[in-house]
Amino acid sequence: MNQTATGPVASEIARRLAIALEPTLLEVINDSAQHSGHMGDDGSGESHFTVVIESAAFIGQSRVGRQRLVNQALGDLMDGTVHALAIKARAPEDA
Repeated sequence: MNQTATGPVASEIARRLAIALEPTLLEVINDSAQHSGHMGDDGSGESHFTVVIESAAFIGQSRVGRQRLVNQALGDLMDGTVHALAIKARAPEDA
């Protein structure tokens, strides 16, 4: 599994996704610096992320279904800790 995560929020995102979806590829990219001073920027430097994930859990799932699985795995992080999340989810057969 390939994983990019720095900081406590990014690390927690990676941890939860690894446990819930057993990805073969996982990248957590912190986009927060690009949104500094914008709405949703809480000053923590960890509020906006992109997740690139490949998992067998996505086989047969629509794009929306895949996004739901990611959001469910992240749970309460999506209730305010993470302001924005871009999700690029694919099944191994999509690669």
